[in-house]
Amino acid sequence: MSRLRLWIDHRFPLSRLLKEHLTHYYVPKNFNALYLFGSLGLLILVNQMLTGIWLAMSYTPTAEGAFASVEYIMRDVEYGWLIRYLHSTGASALFIVVYLHVFRSLLYGSYQQPRELVWIFGMLLYLIIMAEAFAGYLLPWGQMSYWGAQVILSLFGAIPVIGEDIAQWLRGDYLVSGITLNRFYALHVIALPLMLLGLLVLHVFSLHEVGSNNPLGVDIKKCRDERGYPLDAIPFHPYYTLKDLVGAVIFLFVFCAVVFFFPELGGYFLEPSNFEIANPLKTPEHIVPVWYFTPFYAILRAVPDKSLGVMALAASIAVLFVLPWLDRSPVKSMRYKGLPSRLGLLTFSLSFIALGVLGGMAPTLERILWARVFTALYFATFLLMPFYTRWEKARSVPDRIGK
Repeated sequence: MSRLRLWIDHRFPLSRLLKEHLTHYYVPKNFNALYLFGSLGLLILVNQMLTGIWLAMSYTPTAEGAFASVEYIMRDVEYGWLIRYLHSTGASALFIVVYLHVFRSLLYGSYQQPRELVWIFGMLLYLIIMAEAFAGYLLPWGQMSYWGAQVILSLFGAIPVIGEDIAQWLRGDYLVSGITLNRFYALHVIALPLMLLGLLVLHVFSLHEVGSNNPLGVDIKKCRDERGYPLDAIPFHPYYTLKDLVGAVIFLFVFCAVVFFFPELGGYFLEPSNFEIANPLKTPEHIVPVWYFTPFYAILRAVPDKSLGVMALAASIAVLFVLPWLDRSPVKSMRYKGLPSRLGLLTFSLSFIALGVLGGMAPTLERILWARVFTALYFATFLLMPFYTRWEKARSVPDRIGK
């Protein structure tokens, strides 16, 4: 094995990569359970790719055969039902983990200098994951898949000048049809996964270049021993690989419980209307996207004008990209920030959850008014951030962890 390793090292920097990113990559020793969600996201991505490949072997990407092929997978393919539920549940689990991962970054200021590029790569990853989920949502060719795609794709038509051309190019037709299904299938299984993997590598490499943040926001690179290693850090392997393994086992218990006992989760993970074949002549009574898109869907519905609604939808995601430059606080962690920052994070979190709930419900005048209130609070959190983070009184951060 030693000779094999040397043979590989002469042709590929395997040992150097393992040292730089595992055994000699030092991370703060005060990580808590919130830091598990990054590795859990990677675990779910592996699940999605493996189950996706297996599903693609029996799937027929045509308007005439897509729905029947999904039924064939569920009923006749050996363990096809399990593979399909692992994939569909994995999609929702991935967004749960991603949202918790983002919340942890907001809580501890992991987007601040010098980790701005880590944050931007992460937000680009989030966009690709949303596109991947949207493309995959059409593939079962059920009622909600068809009409949800019809509504979302029509939004591109609201873009000035080039909107209609973009919408038609995405559909490949004037309406959602078989050619749309073929395009989304190609995006879902080839183009978007390649982009996702590339961004994932950039995200991890940029993180390892500047180092991981910690719950205190302490810069561990300031204090080093005689060998140059940070005094308040430990190697990622074996300490955190074992800790992540424990987190993965606990997660898999919960994940498998959902897969085996309630994979549809009351219609949140798999909608009842999606078990009906797509019918262009029968519009569902209430068209709503999957739960992880509902906060942005609520923002879209809160604005009466279609063009302005699309702009508000785009702005709700775009504002997250400039977050590192909106936060003017001299400290990173919420533990040392003032009351305005804490209220800002609480307002954002409650607004996002409330918008998610409202976006999944049938629109009424009262619900639209509430959606407008929470949309205003959502944007106010970021637009006012340069002011309240600069004026608030932050506490001093310790020089070292544990002091």
